[in-house]
Amino acid sequence: MEEVSNKQVVLKDYVNGFPKESDMLINTSATISLNLPQGSNALLVKNLYLSCDPYMRNRMTKTEDSYVPSFTPGSPMEGFGVAKVLDSGHANFKKGDLFWGITGWEEYSIITAPESVFKIEHTDVPLSYYTGILDEMVNACNFSPSKREPFISIQQSSMPGMTAYFGFYEICAPKKGECVFVSAASGAVGQLVGQFAKLLGCYNVGGKMLEAVLLNMRLHGRISVCGMISQYNLEQGDGVRNLFCLVSKRLSMKGFIVADHYHLYPKYMEMVIPLIKQGKICYIEDIVEGLESTPVTLVGLFSGRNVGKQVVVVARE
Repeated sequence: MEEVSNKQVVLKDYVNGFPKESDMLINTSATISLNLPQGSNALLVKNLYLSCDPYMRNRMTKTEDSYVPSFTPGSPMEGFGVAKVLDSGHANFKKGDLFWGITGWEEYSIITAPESVFKIEHTDVPLSYYTGILDEMVNACNFSPSKREPFISIQQSSMPGMTAYFGFYEICAPKKGECVFVSAASGAVGQLVGQFAKLLGCYNVGGKMLEAVLLNMRLHGRISVCGMISQYNLEQGDGVRNLFCLVSKRLSMKGFIVADHYHLYPKYMEMVIPLIKQGKICYIEDIVEGLESTPVTLVGLFSGRNVGKQVVVVARE
């Protein structure tokens, strides 16, 4: 079968400290056939939109105890994305279908476990939203396009929409008139929490720094913790020196992994789709064109270059 060029983003080696563009390379020598072998159960897809997320930094380090597996040096990186089916050997997908899920950081990917990706039903909203506000959770058994074999993970922690929803509504359980503090309020998750708070009638404040938050929390306040981007590149994390505020102010502080709450996704979609269509929620995206821009775009997450959800466009159609 005739093969075509398949540009890829490859991790050179495991990373220590802050990631650099030079930790990744653009492989222009890879090729792929645009037809699946006879009898294959896989999907051949063209990648359209790729999600750049802070959790990917953890996958660039060799680790045995993370909730997500490490990338394999020398192989294409992977993450959440939106793709178009070019050839299908699976009964649930046909040529032309759009889906989102884990896919390779490359122009074309072969997904050998189609049950691990999700067909896009709502096409009347921007497709790039499926890397952020409309993403679901890939639960239990996922497929790694770069390794071409199944792996088990708790989740791929991209899903900003569900993270914002669960952390705000389920853990913090806000009431109208309460004050809501949002760290990283211009990011993929924080921007949604701020808008949820406004719609509920809460007073919303954006900012950072846990110590300052603890000092200013009201009695019986609630804190949900879903990530710590400022700590991902540190060999030794920063400490918090005023944790006694949790006692004196009777605070509740709870961390969570969003994939543990997969069952809430239909409830979330039922709420958020109408809000998007009615223009009551505006989702800000920082969109960069071209697969070759992915390394600098990913690294930029850790220096605050992006405003909103970071998305890379590989192809528009």
